[in-house]
Amino acid sequence: MKRAFDIVASAAGLLISAPIVLMAALAVRAETPGSPLFAQARVGRNEKVFTCYKLRTMFADTKHVPTHESSAASVTRVGAVLRRLKLDELPQLYNVLKGDMSLVGPRPCLPSQTALIEERRKRGVFAIRPGITGLAQVQGVDMSDPQRLAVLDAAYAGSRTFGRDLSLLVATVSGRGIGLDHVTR
Repeated sequence: MKRAFDIVASAAGLLISAPIVLMAALAVRAETPGSPLFAQARVGRNEKVFTCYKLRTMFADTKHVPTHESSAASVTRVGAVLRRLKLDELPQLYNVLKGDMSLVGPRPCLPSQTALIEERRKRGVFAIRPGITGLAQVQGVDMSDPQRLAVLDAAYAGSRTFGRDLSLLVATVSGRGIGLDHVTR
């Protein structure tokens, strides 16, 4: 049921958001040279590396590092707005439709994030598809704390249901975090 929902929701999301993505891409391109789309290798289900797509929020020559390791000065003015509104994530609906990702799951990491990969490997997190949003994002935990992140990812993986996924999607879209107990029960 999760995969069927992912397919229907991502296809509908791509159709509905196409004008928004087009306008955002034009704004990115007008502010800075380079492609408005950002493609980056990420680690997915069963540790398979795939290409993750986003709208570019940083200057084109910014080094490919995890967001928490990049300088705030690397983010463009348009990029800051896209991030605040979470519009930079819309191209990932293509990754969901393609099957590399799910709407909800652990955020995919970079292949260079070896500490996080090892923590997730130990906890069996790679058995599920990564997501556009997930428990850790709703809890405000980023990739700067690999162990804590992997613990939350494993908690999600071990207790995921369609209803919990819907509540995480609602919490993400509304900008409200929800308690760990609510999601992992």
